[in-house]
Amino acid sequence: MLIHLIALFVPSRLSENVAVATIDARHPSLQIIIGGELECIARGDWQVYLNAQAQTNGPSNVRAVQLLHETGLDLPVTGNAVFLGRAGLTHDTDVPEYLIRRAETLFDTRLAQPAA
Repeated sequence: MLIHLIALFVPSRLSENVAVATIDARHPSLQIIIGGELECIARGDWQVYLNAQAQTNGPSNVRAVQLLHETGLDLPVTGNAVFLGRAGLTHDTDVPEYLIRRAETLFDTRLAQPAA
């Protein structure tokens, strides 16, 4: 069964655009997007999925670091980052609208919402 959710994708490469997209949010699909084993950092009503192996090496994902800093977390991030919403301990939901707006302001870009 597919689980389609609206996600905020923050790629590690600066040549790639930050994007809001509908993705298949099952863990095997997230592993493909992230490029490895998942690490999840949860905060309130959102969470971010990162590559667990990439956290020890590789170039910094400066945009994900900035966005996390804006939310009150100062964490090193390498590799791609996928932000989703969170309900309860294990239920992924669409990324919160306020997190998209914060990314738009921070990165001076308009992030189009996928069609419903």
